[in-house]
Amino acid sequence: MIKIFNRLYTKNADSFYALLREKLKKEEKTFIVTANPEIFMISQKCEDVRELLLDENTTIVADGIGVIKGAKKVGIEVDGRICGVDISAKLFEFGSEMNKSVFLLGAKQEVLDALGKVLEEKYPGLEVAGSVNGYVPDKDAVFEEIKAKKPDIILVALGVPAQERLIYKHLGDFDKGIFVGIGGSFDVLSGTKERAPKFFINHNLEWLYRLLKEPSRIKRFYNNNIKFLFSVKKK
Repeated sequence: MIKIFNRLYTKNADSFYALLREKLKKEEKTFIVTANPEIFMISQKCEDVRELLLDENTTIVADGIGVIKGAKKVGIEVDGRICGVDISAKLFEFGSEMNKSVFLLGAKQEVLDALGKVLEEKYPGLEVAGSVNGYVPDKDAVFEEIKAKKPDIILVALGVPAQERLIYKHLGDFDKGIFVGIGGSFDVLSGTKERAPKFFINHNLEWLYRLLKEPSRIKRFYNNNIKFLFSVKKK
């Protein structure tokens, strides 16, 4: 696990967004994993997930406070969270400025429809090259469509680790594109679901807000977040 911690981006969010803007401008192919404790735990059991995280061409950012605390336990200081929803919003902003294109894969159709309206209103310079909900059976075929359209930004919201596996499987077929697995970010960005209030965000307590809103997540939280912190050891 410590090898994956060593691959974390450790600078602050602003420096990452500046780097992201340059990569988009220069059309540098980039695969970003917004890492939470769950994907670290999965990587211990699944070799393919471990492989994509350890790939030197993969950029890993700490999406959850648990990852930052885990990194600190092994002597790595990470300067704050960089969340998938914020990365997406920045890419929309930069894409609109540069007249870039985006492809959206994941979530329910009504969420994608709502997000399409938000993008049209808030980011007029950004072209939506395509959008496909996360319930289509053949997602490999969707990536063939993405390859044909050559968008600049590809956001995949299928949950961990399905979104990372799918991106990594097809990444070699592309010459450009910012690829990000963003979990449930489409729900928030579309306005379908409210993000945690500022207090929870500023105090790294979004996990608590989600548990309060969805108590059914407690078992999953324990299995991934609590067990994760106990499993992190400096070796």
